Amino acid sequence: MRSHGKAQGGTSAQTRKPAVAHTQTSASRPPLVGVHPVREALRAGRPLDKVLVAKSAGGPRIQEIVELCRESAIPVRFEPRETLDHAAKGAAHQNVIAFGAAHEYAEFEAVVKDAKLLVVLDGVEDPHNLGAIIRTAHAAGASAVIVPERRSAPLTEVVERAASGALAYLPVARITNVTQSLDRLKERGFWIYGLDERGTELYDHIEYASPTVLVVGGEGKGLHQGVQKHCDFLLRIPMAGAVSSLNVSVAAAVVLFEWRSRLAEQG
Repeated sequence: MRSHGKAQGGTSAQTRKPAVAHTQTSASRPPLVGVHPVREALRAGRPLDKVLVAKSAGGPRIQEIVELCRESAIPVRFEPRETLDHAAKGAAHQNVIAFGAAHEYAEFEAVVKDAKLLVVLDGVEDPHNLGAIIRTAHAAGASAVIVPERRSAPLTEVVERAASGALAYLPVARITNVTQSLDRLKERGFWIYGLDERGTELYDHIEYASPTVLVVGGEGKGLHQGVQKHCDFLLRIPMAGAVSSLNVSVAAAVVLFEWRSRLAEQG
């Protein structure tokens, strides 16, 4: 681990223009129609909002699509065939239609430039938690949220609703590998703070150096061991009650606003 002295200055709350450059509503895009296009989109990790499957459909190809959706936490809705006929607008849908995610992802390099606080998520798969973290990160003054291609909820309409409008202002970038990305951030001078109930440092007793990366683990699992090793500090929130940990979005909010309060103290 690296060591540092008193935390350096950060940024105050930022008022940003809506991130139109990386945002596009799913309603403006045609759906993916047919078994092969939908299956390949799922295999490639393309962000999807939802997948419609005809109620009467069955067989190994349909089952594979359903399983891929479950693995990626993409909602599957079983609808009457007439609903799919209408959505496909005459195209041969083979009982399967997929709709693109509500928002596009930003580029990693674009969000890193000039950032003072980045939030990296290591396996947050619940869309409500993802949306809540995006909302809190924006309110605390983060420059972006960064998520992995795998083990992460896609940017669906559920996430958008939970973020309460913050997705229009805060970029979300997607990366292939969390540990490699943390190494790249270290090379750029970022200090990496991992949040985990097994952490050795109290979140409110440590100095925060700038620029900062807060790494938050997934629901129930915390940070993966490989990710922990790439953190400069592992933080924990002390608990007074019988429950050993907080919901991941709540825990992230606690530390994010601790970081923000330090900035206010520095003026």
